[in-house]
Amino acid sequence: MPDRRSRPIDEAWAAMTSLVFENRDTWRRRVAAEVDMPFSRVRVLRRLVDGPLTMSAVATAAAMDAPATTVCVNELESRGYVRRTVDDSDRRSKRVTITDDGRALMDRVQMTDPVPDSLADLGDEDAAVLHRILSGAVSSGVVSPDGADGAPDRS
Repeated sequence: MPDRRSRPIDEAWAAMTSLVFENRDTWRRRVAAEVDMPFSRVRVLRRLVDGPLTMSAVATAAAMDAPATTVCVNELESRGYVRRTVDDSDRRSKRVTITDDGRALMDRVQMTDPVPDSLADLGDEDAAVLHRILSGAVSSGVVSPDGADGAPDRS
């Protein structure tokens, strides 16, 4: 069996994932420091901006297990960023809604990853080629731009 790492596409993929993971970590730390809470809380608030979700849906959308979701929502509720109510359609469920303070916080936080310096210096032609290649991969279904909740994953 041939060494898959020797193919140019495998090397390109390794470079892309390294670039994303290394730079995204810096961005997440900056956002967490800006709001003085773990990034997981910001991720949950982001999922609630478009409307209320049940606790179960919050867990799925934020890729968290139920206990972690409960801890997260408890903290957000204590800070006044979310409100938890009984779900009218299923009284056994709780519905989580972002508050005005939570929306104000999300308006303040830049939820778009900044372009890493190593890419910011690309010329327009190279950037256009990179965009064309990546857009083609997304539109062909090779990769998905959406998170578990169907919203673009910016967290």
